[in-house]
Amino acid sequence: MTRQTMLDTEQVLGDLGYGAPTTLAGRIGGVITRMPLAADVISRGQVIYRVDNAPVVLMYGEIAAYRALGPGAVGADVRQLEGNLLALGYAGITVDDRYTAATATAVRTWQKNLGLPQTGQVEQGRVLFAPGAIRVDSLTAGVNQSTGEGEEVLKYTATTHQVTVRLDVSKQRLARREVAVQIQLPDGKRVAGRVERVSSIIQPAQSPEGTAQTKIEAVVSLSDPAASAGIEAAVVNVVFTAAERKDVLTVPVAALVALAEGGYGVEVVDGSASHYVRVETGLFAGGRVEVSGDGLAEGAIVVVPG
Repeated sequence: MTRQTMLDTEQVLGDLGYGAPTTLAGRIGGVITRMPLAADVISRGQVIYRVDNAPVVLMYGEIAAYRALGPGAVGADVRQLEGNLLALGYAGITVDDRYTAATATAVRTWQKNLGLPQTGQVEQGRVLFAPGAIRVDSLTAGVNQSTGEGEEVLKYTATTHQVTVRLDVSKQRLARREVAVQIQLPDGKRVAGRVERVSSIIQPAQSPEGTAQTKIEAVVSLSDPAASAGIEAAVVNVVFTAAERKDVLTVPVAALVALAEGGYGVEVVDGSASHYVRVETGLFAGGRVEVSGDGLAEGAIVVVPG
């Protein structure tokens, strides 16, 4: 009988990559005159691509650019725009929900620096709002191609690696938001990770005769993103810890004996004799089981029936 910390762990396969790509649709009408390269990383204020040699620019934010913005506009997207202008060095504005004359002045200066007509208004599609810097995943349009009707231009992802794991619904206990995990990279290195998002998805049937399945998808971030530097994509092992019990008494699972009156006990060796002790069981893991009860002590010898 030992006293130890018990961990209920399970190892599953996951896909290391940059996450599911997002589509950038072209809203500015004209001819594409410049495109980025796949794997390019683009930050706030930088040009993503050009239409009629005028730039479409990245800014940071959670709200998509769903309308043109100009004097008199009110809303969270106005605050988002103003916050970006301030971060890019355009002072003299108050970051709030109102598009004021000061906002228009800052926009005109921004437009002048980009070589755009200085209208003081931001047309829909001139800016892409994304949560942070983006990485170009693939190009779906090219130079000399017309755009502006919402056609797909490119796909982009986040710039840091993450691991996507798909679990059977029966293993949902493993994937809980903020749970810490261990990730084993292809070179054998282990790096800590944390579950960022958990969602249910429908996995299409693998064959015409098959049926779709519900899966639990967990997205895991790496605590040290530099650990995966140089890896574009890979299959990795992810070790989930579903439960942890610290400083508990344990015995081999095979030592449990079903008692005639119900429940479980263990046969404890006492010198040349032995006696049965009723136990309450807890966590099962790694061939051992947590036990508690009167008359149990660390170091006691228990019988494992042959």
